[in-house]
This record gives sequence, structure tokens and C-alpha cells, in this order.
Amino acid sequence: MAVSRVEIGVALKNFAQAPEEPLIDEILAYASRAEALGYASAWAWDHILLGARRPFPFLEALSTLTAVAMRTERLRLGTGVLVLPLRNPVVLAKVLASVDQISKGRLILGVAGGWYEREFEACAVPFKERGKRVARDLEIITRLWTEDDVSGRWDGHVLTHAVMLPKPAQRPRPPILLGGYVDAVLRRLVRHADGWLTYFYTAESFGRTWARLRALAAEAGRDPATLHNVSQLPICVAASYEDADRRVREFLGRYFDMAPWSESTMDSAIRGTAAQCAEQLAAQIEAGVEHVVLVPHEYRIDQLEAVARDVLPRLGLGAGGPRR
Repeated sequence: MAVSRVEIGVALKNFAQAPEEPLIDEILAYASRAEALGYASAWAWDHILLGARRPFPFLEALSTLTAVAMRTERLRLGTGVLVLPLRNPVVLAKVLASVDQISKGRLILGVAGGWYEREFEACAVPFKERGKRVARDLEIITRLWTEDDVSGRWDGHVLTHAVMLPKPAQRPRPPILLGGYVDAVLRRLVRHADGWLTYFYTAESFGRTWARLRALAAEAGRDPATLHNVSQLPICVAASYEDADRRVREFLGRYFDMAPWSESTMDSAIRGTAAQCAEQLAAQIEAGVEHVVLVPHEYRIDQLEAVARDVLPRLGLGAGGPRR
């Protein structure tokens, strides 16, 4: 069961459920082990505030990735996803360029419009304007990254011969992925991003939406082959499917929400024996997934090791991609 042209990354535990808090030493040890095992990328979640009766302590995504950048040498560093409208785009362009410089060109910028209205209220950002702000902010960030002299006005942001240096290490800029599901977001993605980042989609759901996105690109006059994708998927390797299913559903129920406006579902989880996990991953890759970001059960290092040792070789993969 050999596959090709796919990379395997991992999610970082930069958030927890109170009273537990994320610990940077644990995150760094986890990222270091992932790199040693050959994984291709590490991804930080993002919120400023999340939850009230059941709060979720967060280490800020870009701060976390900067720390990981200093402990690793090869892992690509992704945001999965950064809530873009909550940040000032000019300041964010500077922070992101700095992270890319510090990491020597390893940043992957995944962004989305966000969904938690209380977070927007706390940051004094109009919730209903988030879609428009995503397009605006991506334009400002991209221009500051790629142009030597930027002038323009965007909803109160006045840039007059603005020069932002240093530029990101990657040329012409770091890759930009947009998260989202509805047609309006997918059309925005075609105009402003390099690809799609999705969350907890089954192979069937992924395949349908990926085909729809490629069709929208063709309608807009963009070559669908220029679009790329990243898919976040939970995984639990166990002695049996039943045990893995029970364990992963309990984990997901504590940590994650499934957006009702999407097709995100616990049923997307890769779970079971190593052979069953390999078969389920193969189905995702067959549906068109190019870069899988795994969320190992309870963020356990032994799960990282089991995937690298027992699952990926069944697909002819190392954690970093196809074996030669």
C-alpha cells in the first residue's frame, strides 16, 4: 500500500482544558521528538480567549512557534489556524516576517476568519466584518512582505511609502493557507491564498470540498494545480479499533468543537490498529490530501512513535514524506 506526494505533520499542545495549562517544556520536548522521528511540520492552535465556564488556557501561537523554531532545525512551523482579524495586519506582518527569519524560512501561515464572538468583542473587532477583514489583511501583509514601497488606504490603515524590512526569509513570501468551508470563504481562498487548511474532515467530505474548491479556481481563471491543501486529523493507534474509537472520542469531546456549519466530525479520526490506521490514512491521501497534520491521542509521545514506527511504513512513508 504505497502512496506518494504527501507530508505528515503534528499538532502541538499549546492549549489545554482548565485547570491544566500548556507547558512550554513539554511542547518543546514533543516537537524535538517529532523532528527526530522525521515528521515534516509542527502546528500551533490559535485563540486569544476561549471559553468561560470551561476555559481553555492558551500559549499564543506565534510565541509558541518561535520557541519551537529555536529548539528545532528542520520542522516546518504552521499556524492551524491563526484568527487573522484579531490582529493589526501591519504589526502582524512584522511579527510573521520575524518568525520566518528566526526559523530560517520555515513558516506556513494558516489563517481563518474566526468564530468565537466574545473573543472579537474583547479585542474590539466587529464580528460581522471578519470576512472582509481577512481579505484586507492578507492584501496588506502580502504587499508589505513582497513590495519595496507600499502606499494605500485600507479602513483606517494609511501606508505612505511604507518599507518593511527585513522581508521574510522565504521568497517571494511564506505560503498562505485559508481555513473555511462555505463557498464565500472558498472563493476568497482562490483570490488570496495558496491553499486550503481543513479540520477533522472524513475522506469523503474532504474529496467533495476539494473538488468544489478546484472547480471554483477554474471558474475564476486560476489553475487548480496551483492550490495546495493541509488536513488536520486526530489519530489513536491501539490494540483494537473499539479501544481506539472509545479513547479518541473521549479525547476529542474534551478538547475540540465540531463546527455545525462544516462537515467536521469525530468520525474523521484515524483510529484502530496500525494496519487499520494505515488504511484510513491511505483513503485520505486517495481523496487528495497532500499534507496531513495529525493530532495524536492526548498528544502522547508514544503515539508519535507508534505512527512513525508502525503506521507510516505500511504506506511506504517516513514521517517526512515518501521513502526513496
